[in-house]
Amino acid sequence: MMNEEVLLSQLTELAEKLGISVREENINLEESTGAGGLCRVEGKYILLLNSRAAVKEKNQVALRALRHFDLSSIYLKPVIRELLEGPEE
Repeated sequence: MMNEEVLLSQLTELAEKLGISVREENINLEESTGAGGLCRVEGKYILLLNSRAAVKEKNQVALRALRHFDLSSIYLKPVIRELLEGPEE
């Protein structure tokens, strides 16, 4: 398994290759315990990551979001592909 920070960097790169804008925001809503998620604004995808979330949580959010896209034509390191194709945690 790779280091969580390295994984986040790889997932962010992949998202950007897919045309998804990745933003870390301080999501400070009292009811929100979420680490972020994928949203669509004016037809463009944005992956919001809570800047206050742990790196592992950000990775889970990114993995969940990226599973919605066709990654078959993109080269991925085997460990990344395994995480994306594996069961959700």
